[in-house]
Amino acid sequence: MSKAKNRTTIPDNINEEYYQIGLAIIESFPKYRPPVDLFVFKEELGVLEPLFRKGSRLSNEEVELVNKLCSEGDLFVSRTDHPIYSQHIVKQLDLVLVDKNLKEGEVADIIQRALALRLNDFLEQPVKILFDPLYVDLMVLTEYLNEDNHRIKLFMRRLSTEYSLVNHSTNTLWVGLWLLFNVKTSEELTRKSIDNTALALLLHDIGMSKVPPFILTKSTALKIEEKDKILPHPVVGFKIAQKLELVADEVRQAIVEHHERLDGSGYPQKAKANQLSRLGRIAAVADSFCAMITKRPYAGAKAPLAAAQELMADKARYDSAFASALAGAYVMEAFGKNKA
Repeated sequence: MSKAKNRTTIPDNINEEYYQIGLAIIESFPKYRPPVDLFVFKEELGVLEPLFRKGSRLSNEEVELVNKLCSEGDLFVSRTDHPIYSQHIVKQLDLVLVDKNLKEGEVADIIQRALALRLNDFLEQPVKILFDPLYVDLMVLTEYLNEDNHRIKLFMRRLSTEYSLVNHSTNTLWVGLWLLFNVKTSEELTRKSIDNTALALLLHDIGMSKVPPFILTKSTALKIEEKDKILPHPVVGFKIAQKLELVADEVRQAIVEHHERLDGSGYPQKAKANQLSRLGRIAAVADSFCAMITKRPYAGAKAPLAAAQELMADKARYDSAFASALAGAYVMEAFGKNKA
């Protein structure tokens, strides 16, 4: 975002239809072929005029002009180019932290898309070279939420109802972080704990990446031998995390405990209430809730309020503080119906 031009000098109708583009964004584009149409603001007329068409080959002098106009706050891109613009930022996600012209809903969409792309690659091959870019983008998310943790509502409005391991993992991330921010505890919520919790929630089901896809897409009851391939996934997931040297307590808790239940009826350890961590309880509620609101081959999706109330009623197995908070939010429609 340019510091040279006061944004209040730009007419409101232009702000609604165009982004005022900053140097950090311009410098991330191909130097000589910007992928979007560029417009220049004519202050004396109060209008925008086309400058360069997307894909046009710029000369060195034109590149200098673009940078000069940008530094002066006179360079814009049309919001009709948002799909191209956002696809570009998805690959350099930290740009959402410096581009102050993106609306909050646009930022949430871009972050969600970026994490989904990175996570999909990582789940297909859970190795360090694919984990590292995923972690970098996840830290962009936590920086964004650390600035204002109420922004988690933006992501709660974007829960997917179509099942895939990626969708389920990001859904659980949003729900788990909302619970972390909204169910208070005496423990201090530090940036490090937010970082570790976000990572733990996103990877809580990583062991499922080793389950044969045909089992996950079956529309009929699983055979005993097929269930036997699913039940060890928390242990398998923890082993993957260990190989990646992800040793934070939060990672272990979310991966190992998200299928444990307060009454000891869960798995893999059949741990009971006093043996479960706070994050394990959060992960259990978030994981179950996200499974319930998702359409699967063997079951239809439940409405979020009905799913949350069902978990709240199951006090023997789920922590009622977290389930009740989630149900209460949907009763009050805390997340709204629009995606702004």
